Amino acid sequence: MKNTILNIKQEFSGYFKERDAEINGSLLALLSGEHVLLLGPPGTAKTLLANKICETIEGGNFFHYLLTRFSTPEEVFGPLSLKALEKDEFSRRVEGYLPTAHIALLDEIFKANSSILNSLLTVLNERKYHNGKEVMDVPLFSVFGASNELPEEDESLEALYDRFLFRYSVDYIQHEENLEALIFENTEDFTPSTKLSVEDIKEIQKKAKDMRVDPEVRATIRGLRRELKNSNIFVSDRRWKKIINVLRVASAINGHESVNRMTVVLLQHMLWDLPEQKETIRKLILDRVVSGGTDTGKLKQNVLDLRNSVYSCLQQELPDLIYCNKCFEEEKKTTGGMKSSRFTAVKTPKSLTFNNALDFLKHHAEFPTHTYSFGLEYRNNINGSLSFEAVAEQFRRKYGFEFKLSLDYGDKKLYEKEYENLEEKLNYFRKQVQEEEKALEETLRENIWVSGQDSKEILMKYRSKNTDIYEIANYLNEIRALLEKPKIFDVELEEAEVA
Repeated sequence: MKNTILNIKQEFSGYFKERDAEINGSLLALLSGEHVLLLGPPGTAKTLLANKICETIEGGNFFHYLLTRFSTPEEVFGPLSLKALEKDEFSRRVEGYLPTAHIALLDEIFKANSSILNSLLTVLNERKYHNGKEVMDVPLFSVFGASNELPEEDESLEALYDRFLFRYSVDYIQHEENLEALIFENTEDFTPSTKLSVEDIKEIQKKAKDMRVDPEVRATIRGLRRELKNSNIFVSDRRWKKIINVLRVASAINGHESVNRMTVVLLQHMLWDLPEQKETIRKLILDRVVSGGTDTGKLKQNVLDLRNSVYSCLQQELPDLIYCNKCFEEEKKTTGGMKSSRFTAVKTPKSLTFNNALDFLKHHAEFPTHTYSFGLEYRNNINGSLSFEAVAEQFRRKYGFEFKLSLDYGDKKLYEKEYENLEEKLNYFRKQVQEEEKALEETLRENIWVSGQDSKEILMKYRSKNTDIYEIANYLNEIRALLEKPKIFDVELEEAEVA
């Protein structure tokens, strides 16, 4: 079955350019017994694609109809039986119409009027058709709906819209080489040579019915559902149940023993209601698929939180504003000079002034030769030129201010324990990422339902974990330096002469 699907995909991709996701979804919908909606402007091959997908079924009945607002039930479900009417019975001759079809293509699906709609909903969802007194089983696998526009605000049409689990917004071909191949090279009509039988479809559905779903997939679904609710995107319970069935079928065809997290990528085509929701949902899904068991983003945030907490403990508001002479002179050169008088306050950029001790200490560590001014010297633009040590001594004498050069004992012990915990997680994540990265490309390659574009983006996102790990390690080094009392905190503040 997997090889058959691969052959079909290859045939279709050669003819239908930039339609890999739509081809994947159409085949998977067919195999899992779900319906597909192709939404987009005229001339994007929606009807042709659906028609050719339907042609891959061997031994199945096919029904195709273009709906209008004036279509009658007879055109879709069959004409009334005259023999039945002679017996005062209501019955239709359904042979060759939707109630006997395995595959159906309904063009302009949302043009269906109320006289057709109720029966259509029952056929789509329950696979039943009420033909007079008789309730007949419909052998339908999938209905392909094509439309140029979303349904209008109407409860009946919204119910019809919800029956289509797979939804694709189809656009015109974007790349010139693909357009040229379509209009200059594809001169003959396309006929798929690889076929699927009705028995094949029933067999794969039976095989997938009781397939196990991995715990991480369950957790991903739960988290995704919560995030969608927070984004005001609501998915019906019926759709969630159908989605899990599709994931089982996809995994069965891949030859898997259970549903793994890479298959969750398919959800991006089954959750949106409006086209503008697509990218939001796609990002949520890919982020969750890539994070797996190693959520470096969360670890990075935890490390940043610890770093900020340590800085907060060391942060002291200075009793007076300090400004860096050297940085100010360099700023003047860059900006072409500043006009000021002896008794006019100089407006300096915030990056050159310090109102807390930690920023001042960090600046001194980076630029140990810079000199500073504060108080009247700063406000009246008097050229002060104090070293770091001299500023500290003047603050001690003038304001009774002592720089806090280390954490309190209790805080230090608490932060050291948290640091050790985060460092242990980082080492575990580093090992996990290295091991998982080796298997990831193979996993994506053998999963026939993940498109080339999705595979490329997943690999890029996954490799960005290495960047996260590098940044996390740097932040932890910074925290360790603060906990171990860095060199700038060991400076002996000696008395200095004030110029």
